Amino acid sequence: MSRSVEASVLARFLPFLDWTRGYDRETLIHDGIAAAVVTLMLIPQSLAYAMLAGLPPQIGLYASVLPIMAYALFGSSRTLAVGPVAILSLLTLAAAGRVGAPGSAEFIAAALILAFLSGLILLVMGVLRLGFLANLLSHPVVSGFITASAVLIVISQLKHLFGISAPGHTAPEMIASLISHLGDTHLPTLILGVSVMAFLFWARFGAAAFLARLGLNARAAGLTARLLPIAAIVGATLTVAMLRLDAQGVHVTGAIPAGFPPLTLPVFDAPLWLSLIGPAALLAMIGFVESVSVAQTLAAKRRETIDPNQELAGLGMANVAASLTGGYPVTGGLARSIVNFEAGARTPAAGIFTALGILLSSLLLTPWLAKLPSAALSATIIVAVSGLMDWKILRRVWSYSKSDFTAILATILVTLGWGVEPGILTGVGLSLALFVWRASRPHAAIVGRVPGSEHFRNIKRHAVFTDPRLLTLRVDESLTFLNARWLEGFVQAEVAHHPELKHLILMCSAVNMIDASALESLERIHDRLRDADIALHLSEVKGPVMDRIGKTHLVRSLSGEVWLSQHAAFDTLIARLDRDAANALERDPLLPSGLI
Repeated sequence: MSRSVEASVLARFLPFLDWTRGYDRETLIHDGIAAAVVTLMLIPQSLAYAMLAGLPPQIGLYASVLPIMAYALFGSSRTLAVGPVAILSLLTLAAAGRVGAPGSAEFIAAALILAFLSGLILLVMGVLRLGFLANLLSHPVVSGFITASAVLIVISQLKHLFGISAPGHTAPEMIASLISHLGDTHLPTLILGVSVMAFLFWARFGAAAFLARLGLNARAAGLTARLLPIAAIVGATLTVAMLRLDAQGVHVTGAIPAGFPPLTLPVFDAPLWLSLIGPAALLAMIGFVESVSVAQTLAAKRRETIDPNQELAGLGMANVAASLTGGYPVTGGLARSIVNFEAGARTPAAGIFTALGILLSSLLLTPWLAKLPSAALSATIIVAVSGLMDWKILRRVWSYSKSDFTAILATILVTLGWGVEPGILTGVGLSLALFVWRASRPHAAIVGRVPGSEHFRNIKRHAVFTDPRLLTLRVDESLTFLNARWLEGFVQAEVAHHPELKHLILMCSAVNMIDASALESLERIHDRLRDADIALHLSEVKGPVMDRIGKTHLVRSLSGEVWLSQHAAFDTLIARLDRDAANALERDPLLPSGLI
């Protein structure tokens, strides 16, 4: 193997060997600016999402240092920004909540184990190149799950906005608890929280246009608008400090320990690990799907590519790093990745610089965060996750597929009524069940030739030429154990409806695979047709399929032929039938025309 080939292979598994080559001063400046912007955005986000996960706020900062560096070295996206996100925080809260109360030592230990296990699962999937498993989560179901999770997150944060205690895990429980405790609303907390939330919504939907009217170009206006949440957090913190609102009952984060992320090792407890392996796998899959979709979107804008299997490795290393430095499960976040992209990041070095910025903040800025009001962090979370709600998908999918709509609606209702894990499992289960049901009943059509052409189309949709002595059946699906029995029944029914049938052609233009079960069914179909004096033919069999069935008993003993094209099969067999009919008539002119 030449050195250049070795370098290429190495760079595939260690992407940093590629982007560090030729790293220059201009790239450094762009990455540095992007890192400064993302760092400012990530500090309050990390604190807020840790709070959402039921963890001490500093753990959000810990999860934003070494994990980002690990992804920068092993991930394939040049602009994806990794760290805590809302959905994984909610999943962490649900899973670790089985082990201990939020914030307790047992709860934190469970969060570390979840990060380690999800990272290990992602790494194994990457080594085995199992990125395709993410396809088990259909996009509509994932959208429904994210929408329902966002609703749960919003409801869960309202208690901090009102300054009340409202326990509960499901939407009905939390809503009932909120209503029963509304009389305990803390007015200063509510005013502060609603003010911050209103400003954040304006920053999101109206600030860019306002700044553009002031003379900023579109890019600068958009980037500045994305940084306005920092101003909201700073303003809320200063308001609490100057008015001493914490002394009046406004809840604040309190003292946040300053220092480097601690070196941690997930405690090994076999029963605990076994109880968390399922939730960890769910975290890994959801995080991977969310991250890859963001990475692919951003890569397409610069005509770059990402490797899904390398993304598994990058995210796996990030989560393992989180478990070893006091963090919790992480993945690529949409908002911060877009900011990183728009701020001009050119390489993953921007992520490394961001991690260094978070590290400095952990050392120097934590004393200033002691007066940060929880209501402001809740407002940040509410505004952030509101953009994840996609209610339009219900209308779109309803008009396109009622069965998919059922899967989405069930996912949303179960997530809201019973929790995030039952919700996503319901969605995945229904998606797979619908897939199996559809695969077991594939679309099939009797086709005839369009007059004046070589094309064959469904007799129910087009005016086509057919012959009662010749039947062409087109199956628009691979033939597998799921639909093999169905095919036998379908052929038998059609043969019964065509008493003059002499030849049956199975048109295989849409068949990409024939498995062992389907092969046995085809052999049974062939034997039954032969007993009824009907020849079975195959047409337009794809090369890979022919390679597999070419040496089987089916093809060796085929009563008919294997045709390269349906047109050739149709014309030749019609001519053969007409010739045989003419010869029969010549031998016996008194034959009934119906037999000819």
